[in-house]
Amino acid sequence: MFYGAMKLSIGGSLKLAFRPWVEGLENIPAEGPAILASNHLSFSDSFFLPAVLNRKVTFIAKQEYFTSPGVKGKLTAAFFKGVGQLPVDRSGARGAGEAAIKSGIEVLERGELFGIYPEGTRSPDGRLYRGKPGGLARVALASGAPVIPVAMIDTEKIQPPGKVVPKLMRPGIRIGKPLDFSRYHGMDGDRFILRSVTDEVMYEIMKLSGQEYVDIYATAAKRQIAEEAKKKAQEEKEAAGDESPAKRGRRK
Repeated sequence: MFYGAMKLSIGGSLKLAFRPWVEGLENIPAEGPAILASNHLSFSDSFFLPAVLNRKVTFIAKQEYFTSPGVKGKLTAAFFKGVGQLPVDRSGARGAGEAAIKSGIEVLERGELFGIYPEGTRSPDGRLYRGKPGGLARVALASGAPVIPVAMIDTEKIQPPGKVVPKLMRPGIRIGKPLDFSRYHGMDGDRFILRSVTDEVMYEIMKLSGQEYVDIYATAAKRQIAEEAKKKAQEEKEAAGDESPAKRGRRK
């Protein structure tokens, strides 16, 4: 009931303000479990997609969003619960992955929709990155649920990383046809099968989104971008130092 009220409030406001366009809504089953595998461009992806669906979809969220102290922490926790986010304990070397898989399977066993971002994190530059096989594929093979590829369009332009106030413009959502991986039932321990399933889903997302595909993980791309930015800043600092008044005076 709380989810319904929050969805009506937030979802209605989002649709009224941003007027998102949608293609392929008929590919979402009216009932029964399904996995929605989406590209990830913005923090707002987890709000725009549920806003256009008639069914509840549950995404994974950091447990910190649900355990922060104080009034603000309680309001944040209520908000994330209200929009269908599920807390996951990320402690331990493999804590996040295993907890997400377990939670995803439980959602699907209840006959609900489970949303997941195969890239594992937001794209740093709007391109589509290699999907991580540990989550999506294992949940799909363990549950037997169909995987529905989803493409979020232009959401990174509405709320780029680091921006709090969104820009009013129309995002898009393309929903592809369900993918059946029942032929791999019982093979969720085979890393080659997991890779194959993940790559097939990512290929469908790429076709829907029109994004350039980069065959590295988004986390690695973020590290590269950060290192390049740090190097550039250092070079600019050194160049500015070379042209300082004191150094120019010494050269005279």
